[in-house]
Parts: sequence; C-alpha cells; structure tokens
Amino acid sequence: MSVLNDLLVESKVFANREVLSPHYIPKKLIARDREINSIEKAIAPSLKGERGRNLFVYGKTGAGKTSCIKYVINEVNNIPNTRARISYVNCRIYNSRYRVFSKIISDHLPTYAKRGYGVVDLYEKLTGWIEEDGKTLIVVLDEIDVVKDLDNLIYALTRINSEIKAGGVSMVGISNTVSFKESLDPRSLSSLYETELVFTPYNANELFEILLDRSTTGLRPGAVNEDVLRYIAAAATKDGGDARFSLNVLSRAGEITEEKNSDRITLEDAQHAIKFAEDDIVYEVISTLPEHQKLVLYSIAMLTKSGGTYKKLTDGVDTYLFSGEVYSRYKSITESLKKEPKGERWYRKYLSELQMQGLIETFESGRGIRGHTKLIKLAYPADRTKEVLEKDLFGVNVR
Repeated sequence: MSVLNDLLVESKVFANREVLSPHYIPKKLIARDREINSIEKAIAPSLKGERGRNLFVYGKTGAGKTSCIKYVINEVNNIPNTRARISYVNCRIYNSRYRVFSKIISDHLPTYAKRGYGVVDLYEKLTGWIEEDGKTLIVVLDEIDVVKDLDNLIYALTRINSEIKAGGVSMVGISNTVSFKESLDPRSLSSLYETELVFTPYNANELFEILLDRSTTGLRPGAVNEDVLRYIAAAATKDGGDARFSLNVLSRAGEITEEKNSDRITLEDAQHAIKFAEDDIVYEVISTLPEHQKLVLYSIAMLTKSGGTYKKLTDGVDTYLFSGEVYSRYKSITESLKKEPKGERWYRKYLSELQMQGLIETFESGRGIRGHTKLIKLAYPADRTKEVLEKDLFGVNVR
C-alpha cells in the first residue's frame, strides 16, 4: 500500500484532529469564565448602540486570550438585531494602518474594498458607513503591538468617535507584552480611555481539564488515559501554563502512536512529543517578538554561543552573561543595522518581557561579582535560537 493510501486510512487514534488544534474554539472554555465576563462587560455598551470603552488584553502565549475573544465574537454574531459590527484583525498579517483599514472595509463593504483607494478614502468611507444608521464598530486587533504605525492607527480609530454624530468605534487590543503602550505617543495614549484585562497562565489542574475535554471528542475512546493527560498538563505547567503547548504535545503524541501502528498513547509517546513541541512553541514565540526584543535575544544567543566575555561564569552546562555585556552587544548589532538602539530603561523592560515569555532566566549576582549586577541565562539552545532569529531578522535561510 502507498504512503498516500496509508494516510487515507481511518485513524486508530484521532476522532477529530481539528479539536486538538489551538485555533479550535470549543462550545465551553474551561477556567476562563471571569475573563469572558470581563470581555462581555467591556463590549456590552457597544451592543446597545453606545460607545463602549476600549479594552486591552494581556497575557503570555497560550493563556487563552484569542480563544476568549473569538468565543465572545461568536456569541455577538448570534445576537439578533444588534447594531454592533465586529472586525477581527490579525495584525501579524495586517500590520499597518492602511492594511487594518483595508481589512475592516473588506469585512463590511467588500465591493468598495476592491477599488484600490488610499487610506484617507477608506477612513471617510468607514466613517460614513458607521454614521449612516448609528452602528457601533468593534475592532479586535490581535497582536496589536506588531502594527508598524500604531500611533497613526489608534489616532485614526479614536478620531472617528469625535467626528461622527451617531454610532462609534471601540477597540479590543490583544498583546503578549504589557509594556507595549509605553511606546505610544502621549496624544494616542490620552485618547484611549481603556479597560485592561490580564490573563494569568493556566495551572496544572486547569490544563488537565482542557486536555480531558478536548481528548473526549478529538481522540478515539480509550486512546489516552488520565495519567498521560496529567503528565502532559504538568509538563505544560513547567513551561509556563501554556494551553497551546499542552494541546500540541497531545496531538504530537497521537501522531507518534499512529506511526507505531498502535491505538493507545503511552507515557513514552508523550515524553517524545514534549521534545518536539518545545521546539515548535518556543520558536513560534520568538517569531512573534517585537524587533528590539528579538535583537536583545539575538545578542544573548550570540554571547551564549561564544561563552561571553567572562567565560568563568559557566557551570559546564549553562553560560551566564552580564546584563551590561548583553546591552553592549545589542547596541552594536542595532547600530550595524542602521537602527537607533533603545536606552537602558527600555532594555531592562525587554529583559523582563523575555523572562515573562520563558525565553531567558535572570538572576541577581549578589556580592563578589563586579558589585551587584544582573546575570542572564538563555533558556533554549543557543544555536537554534540564533538560527531562527537570523532567518526572522535578516532573511537568512536556516536548515
């Protein structure tokens, strides 16, 4: 039998692979009732035709931010006779003011969107469309910090509210980085009038419940037992409470089981799957970082690979770097790219964000090592981290 025929045979492990995808939105989101209620309260005025507050949602990758927002969007779309209209925008794809406006127009005025108008024309058309019957537009900006001209976008969207007599615009911004707003122009910041919601990572019990729920419909009966699910949940908790990671592990484990022509996922299958999933998740996280965080991480990877300036700061397994030498390398690399390095205050924030993402670890050195300074350790292999960043930053092909 050919490989293609093998692939077309009904799976002994999977009942519905899509259910194990992190992009799948189940009918019930586990351990996120509080967050869903907060989102619903924030957009409720818009559903009644009033101007609601803008909402900014923060949290680590895999904390359920996008899933909860999409869950609420699905609820709103099922409400009859509401004047609210929603546009969900993936800012990694639509990463400029013009592209965001084009996406919104395409969602609601598709024939107009195809005519090749400029941003001013799109803005005026959108404003007129909102005002004609007093509708409220809710713009969901996922990975909002990726937008290149974010100040211009926020200013334009908030300005609509001051120009129209009926209807309005509300924004929902989703970001992994709590500090992204600090880079905004004060005028943009003052116009936001926002509510903030922080998603905390899932704990082991919550991840187990998520895996149990998904496996019930995603896998064949008896394909996995609870001990394996608890093992995966515990591993994902150590990785920062990432639901996407846990689902990726379960899906990978199912594939490994299939390759063995078995119908039951073992603990060993899960252990192998974790190694694959760790690579998948960490390098996906790296690709979503803002540019200057990538440059800081690249500096850490380069110094880790070379052993750093102070090679005695190694225990034979891990290399520890001085914060100061990392900052010097970051400045050097940034300047070589004809870019303006950020100051030390921003650099410290970048370290904090990278630590929050689980990409680095930082330690206070204590006394005896050049006074009191911060030590930095890369959390993942330097070679692979460096390769992924070179591809992302410089377009260098890897492997």
